[in-house]
Amino acid sequence: MFSANHQKFMKMDELSLQKVPYFFMVDFLSEQVEIYPEDEIEKSGLHIDFQNFSTSKKDHTLHKNIEWQSFPETLESFKKGFDKVQKNIHLGNSYLVNYTRKTEIQTNLSLEEIFYHSNAKYKVLYKDFFVFFSPETFVKIIDGKILTYPMKGTIDASVENAAEVLRNDRKEKAEHYTVVDLLRNDLSMVADEVKVDQFQHIDLIRTWQKDLYAMSSEISGNIKPEFEEKIGSIMKKLLPAGSILGAPKPKTLEIILDAEEYDRGYYTGVCGWFDGKNLDSCVMIRFIEKEGDHLYFKSGGGITHMSKLEDEYQEMKNKIYVPIH
Repeated sequence: MFSANHQKFMKMDELSLQKVPYFFMVDFLSEQVEIYPEDEIEKSGLHIDFQNFSTSKKDHTLHKNIEWQSFPETLESFKKGFDKVQKNIHLGNSYLVNYTRKTEIQTNLSLEEIFYHSNAKYKVLYKDFFVFFSPETFVKIIDGKILTYPMKGTIDASVENAAEVLRNDRKEKAEHYTVVDLLRNDLSMVADEVKVDQFQHIDLIRTWQKDLYAMSSEISGNIKPEFEEKIGSIMKKLLPAGSILGAPKPKTLEIILDAEEYDRGYYTGVCGWFDGKNLDSCVMIRFIEKEGDHLYFKSGGGITHMSKLEDEYQEMKNKIYVPIH
């Protein structure tokens, strides 16, 4: 059902079995798979800054006041796709759909400046094509154990008792339960003894415009013997990432392609660094892409039967930010 670059995933298996360090990127539909052994990263035009791996050699200072404007589509335009999603949810075709949009932005920051000055767990700059600053881990593999950290649910941190409001919001809670359940099932395809270690953990994300709280959980398991040291096979099985798709996966993907009417490309794909033993990977969200002379910020959120149009529209706009503070 999902188109796959079978040979590339096999190549990833080969490298990980040989314990060769490499970086990889897979787009949303698993149609583009790029693999960069460590010695090829520098000449590839990739800049990477993960928690345990970075190609950034120098310190950069920003000597300008940030100019930042976004031009979101109208509520009416947003509503077209939102209504398609809601119709499918009411028909029972899906119970969670991650609906995303692309928004033109104008800024005096270059993609390179955004990369160097953003504060995020995961940052990648790819040539003059895209930059992202993601707070969301996809999977980690540490000593034969696989862990995932689905992130679902955000709120403006200035709201009174914001963390508690987020934790107890019926819609956000239902969405979070669904994603945790989905990821637990996904992990069970490649791991045994899968369990939820931490539930509804709240993180603060600082941005230049406003601060946000985001909700995540931790799920872990022991990699099944047939998937040991096979990073490509694991990724092929787990993608697309459940947190940016929805459930059930195959039907929800059809709904997304119909409702969004634009190409996500690498946005909401995953990328990761394998160090020869362990893996750290992330979901490519908080994503800015260059098309010609224009910059577009891709953002969205999960829709359930409890979703309100205005709230979802606002959430999509809330996520159009740079984490420079």
